[in-house]
Amino acid sequence: MFMHALSQYQEFVTEYLKSQLEVKEPKNLYEPIHYILHLGGKRIRPVLTVMSAEIFDVSYEKALPAALAVEVFHNFSLVHDDIMDDAPLRRGNVTVHEKWDTNTAILSGDAMLILAYQYFEKYEPVIFQALAKLFSKTALEVCEGQQWDVDFETRKDVTIPEYLKMIEYKTAVLVAAAMKMGAIIAQTSDENANLIYEFGLNLGLAFQLQDDYLDAFGDPETFGKQVGGDIIENKKTYLYLKAMEFANGIDRQELADLFSIQMEENEAKITQVKEIFVNSGASAATKKAIAAYTFKAFDTLDKMNIDEQKKQILRSFGENLMGRKV
Repeated sequence: MFMHALSQYQEFVTEYLKSQLEVKEPKNLYEPIHYILHLGGKRIRPVLTVMSAEIFDVSYEKALPAALAVEVFHNFSLVHDDIMDDAPLRRGNVTVHEKWDTNTAILSGDAMLILAYQYFEKYEPVIFQALAKLFSKTALEVCEGQQWDVDFETRKDVTIPEYLKMIEYKTAVLVAAAMKMGAIIAQTSDENANLIYEFGLNLGLAFQLQDDYLDAFGDPETFGKQVGGDIIENKKTYLYLKAMEFANGIDRQELADLFSIQMEENEAKITQVKEIFVNSGASAATKKAIAAYTFKAFDTLDKMNIDEQKKQILRSFGENLMGRKV
């Protein structure tokens, strides 16, 4: 079956999104939903759903409702995350709770979660059941990941395995589920569906670790977020945990001190922390972990029962993700 280019999948998803959304009454419930969904973003997760369906020889069109469910759910989680983080900006635009108010953002987010489920109703019962089951499990894991993330902010003893578990639940499971939904819609074998989930999970972990890395070492021109944001917020990312593991006594103490304060002016703090990340070997270790998870994802492709050309498409998607600067 003919596969489309990534940019085409993005177009298909965006067009379908536009066709599905209408501003109904009450406007204060639906306008914030439209607002967040039209802020764009890369639409990676819904693209993975439609792409995955075509990997298993079913037209992308059949996967569009599930893809939209994933995108609406993802954006719902962002609306609520932004409230929790008191974030002023999302994708360079004012966040929903800032543009409206917190109560509106909570309620619109709730509505988005329900809307996401409604898109599964477009499928026949057997597929609907499999999608809803996977979706419920994933949604709950995302909540668990978010709670761990909040808990870790006040803990001084977070371990690397705990951190990896947190990003697996907060980020990677949704990438994995997005891919498995395409497989469910295509009604491929259970083995293929589980393998593409595994592929998505490892790619999602690599993606999040790379996000951690780019937050400190990305190019401000292309990154799209404030470089050094995690350092300013004292977020104990993989880079930080590895630096604490590897650094000498003086640097370790300095890093701990820098991460225990909030400063008015952060330039010096960001520079000092990045120096420790590099000198301790933490930045190299992070790049190594990103590569390891990417190759782990590629290993699952060898076991998948699809033709070589399709494996190559998934592989180059993974490689593009690893080469990203944003």
